[in-house]
Amino acid sequence: MGKLVPRLSICIATFNRAKFISHTLDSILIQMPLDVELIIVDGASPDETQEVMGRYLLHYPQIRYYRESVNSGVDCDYDKAVGYARGDYCWLMTDDDLLNPNAISCVLDYLDSSPNLIIVNSEVRNADFTKRLESCFLKFNGDREYSALDSERFFSEVASYLSFIGCVVIKRTLWMGRDRRSYYGTLFVHVGVIFQHPPITMVKVIAHPLIIIRYGNAMWTARGFEIWMLKWPQLIWSFTDFSDESKLTISSREPWRAIKKLVLYRAIGGYGITEYRQFMEAKTKGMPHILFILVALFPPRILNIIACLYCVLINRSARSGLYDLSRSRHATWFSRLLGRFL
Repeated sequence: MGKLVPRLSICIATFNRAKFISHTLDSILIQMPLDVELIIVDGASPDETQEVMGRYLLHYPQIRYYRESVNSGVDCDYDKAVGYARGDYCWLMTDDDLLNPNAISCVLDYLDSSPNLIIVNSEVRNADFTKRLESCFLKFNGDREYSALDSERFFSEVASYLSFIGCVVIKRTLWMGRDRRSYYGTLFVHVGVIFQHPPITMVKVIAHPLIIIRYGNAMWTARGFEIWMLKWPQLIWSFTDFSDESKLTISSREPWRAIKKLVLYRAIGGYGITEYRQFMEAKTKGMPHILFILVALFPPRILNIIACLYCVLINRSARSGLYDLSRSRHATWFSRLLGRFL
């Protein structure tokens, strides 16, 4: 008998996650049926990822592990993982988050209706999973469906969540038939695939959270200012099928102009004179740039305390923001104390 052709390929691109990937794999493998395979592309991790994977390969033939000789970046590695996959659908899972019990069987049930794309909701917890920051990321009361005629609504309602790649289950032929290379280096190749022209038909959103996000552990945390102030808005505003009004629900065109956002990044340690010189100096020529410099030089610990008080007294729903502030290198004893009461 020939090998069973998988219905679903869970595709993971990993780099330097030896300390975390075991938890992810354990949450997947314990519920993985025979018609699901697990593809892992290791972007030449210099840590012990290869040794960790070697132990799993001895016991789980469903795993196909590809170790790259050089790191090509997360976008390219996810694209390679889909290319290696044999399943009709690919779940672009992350390398440090967890699947809730029965998540795979739930997704397989949804595949029976042959959608082109499934978006899986998530709950958000802190880095060690001991505190729930959000019970579900998408505040949907029930599942939703979108046709090609609903593409604008799908974009405005779901695109912000799609910055998290682990929510994406996509038909492999659709992925392979779309432009990916143009989105290498954006860090969000999946968003480029999903929202390029023409619109995707038959999209389903699973409202019940099937994933647990390990918040605050992203590899790109140190590059947060560049990513969220520059790369992400540039990508969102590059899509031609959507109105400016819809794009504004996701990100302003130049969010770095908002002094309030700069203050927050200064408070969590993401913006300083280095970032000003690297990203802002050329952009603010001809503008009253002294304000951008003052924020970059303002004592960050003071701003950290002020921002924490804002989250506690005014914007009480900003649990993730308070968590970021309490874990910042500029956090004070006061900030850390507030963070314990999340």
